[in-house]
Amino acid sequence: MDDETLTKVGLLPEGDGRTLVLGCGALAREILVLTEQFDHIDLQCLPAILHNHPERIVPAVRSAVAEASGYERIYLAYADCGTGGQLAKAAVDLGLEMLPGPHCYAFFEGTRQFLDRADKEFTAFYLTDFLVRQFDAFVWKPLGLDRHPELRDAYFGNYEKLVYQAQTEDIALTEKAEDCARRLDLAFERRYTGYGDLAPAIAALGRED
Repeated sequence: MDDETLTKVGLLPEGDGRTLVLGCGALAREILVLTEQFDHIDLQCLPAILHNHPERIVPAVRSAVAEASGYERIYLAYADCGTGGQLAKAAVDLGLEMLPGPHCYAFFEGTRQFLDRADKEFTAFYLTDFLVRQFDAFVWKPLGLDRHPELRDAYFGNYEKLVYQAQTEDIALTEKAEDCARRLDLAFERRYTGYGDLAPAIAALGRED
């Protein structure tokens, strides 16, 4: 499992579990760590790059649920992720539970804590472990900054800092995140979050074995 595959293709489920976690490829590594002790939980991830086209997330989720068979329960490991509430509506239609919150930055930090400080951090640009590793694929190249660095001010002129929400203690990732901040000409802040609200959500699935 490599980040490029998780970005473009996703991850198909393996095993014969009774619960399927259907999530974003950007969360695959974290969910695998959290589910490794539970034999009854399988993981399927949709391509992480769907986040650059949020209008495609709901159709992809509906298609994946339609193709899933043999599971007693499907849990949706997505937040709203830019769908404007459409994903939550689809989850209700499909009878699925899903992670609460607007996006992964919120539930990694803890949604309540994130929202409490949102008014003071509206000029912050956030990255997670996955997005630090895939910065070029998600930010630099899609925005054309590799070809036209002069567009930096158009995209990031109103941002003041880059907040790296670290899920792990990884010196190399921190250095890479600092480099991302330099490339965007933003101040840098590292904030260790661990897995945030994702951890208790997955643990709750495990307790239902």
